Amino acid sequence: MKKFIKELIPYIIIIIVVVLIRAFIVTPVIVSGDSMVPTLENKQLLLLNKINYRLNDIERFDIVVIKMDKKEIIKRVIGLPGETLAYYNNKLYVDGHEIYNDYNFETEDFTLKSICNCDKIPADKYLVLGDNRKVSADSRIIGLIDKKDIEGNVNISLWPIKKVS
Repeated sequence: MKKFIKELIPYIIIIIVVVLIRAFIVTPVIVSGDSMVPTLENKQLLLLNKINYRLNDIERFDIVVIKMDKKEIIKRVIGLPGETLAYYNNKLYVDGHEIYNDYNFETEDFTLKSICNCDKIPADKYLVLGDNRKVSADSRIIGLIDKKDIEGNVNISLWPIKKVS
């Protein structure tokens, strides 16, 4: 019996390590829906980095996983705490200055006032948008996102093969 238990210990340790890594460091997530097309596809398998935001700040244009009502949604961070923000003529303005970016997703005009009836994004809140702005249920519909609801960011794709990065 002792020999059996000694042989079992390495397997138990491996299981514990895997569970801890999945719970606190990285976990797989699957894209659900078309709100992030063309960047991410429906059913694309990604790795969620849970530790990055414990060590670093959330940055504009990060793709994040948000916990909402017992499900996860994936969006792009556009507005950060303390900023004023608006979209006019398909251009992003932060604190009155145009922000140039590589993401030319068609976006209808809006202001922060129309989202939260505020002049600046409050502390620990973020404005997020889907890349497929015409179909995305994002901050324009669900409002600003609390920092505590952001589980982490995704920047590694595992499946499909053509999207592996």
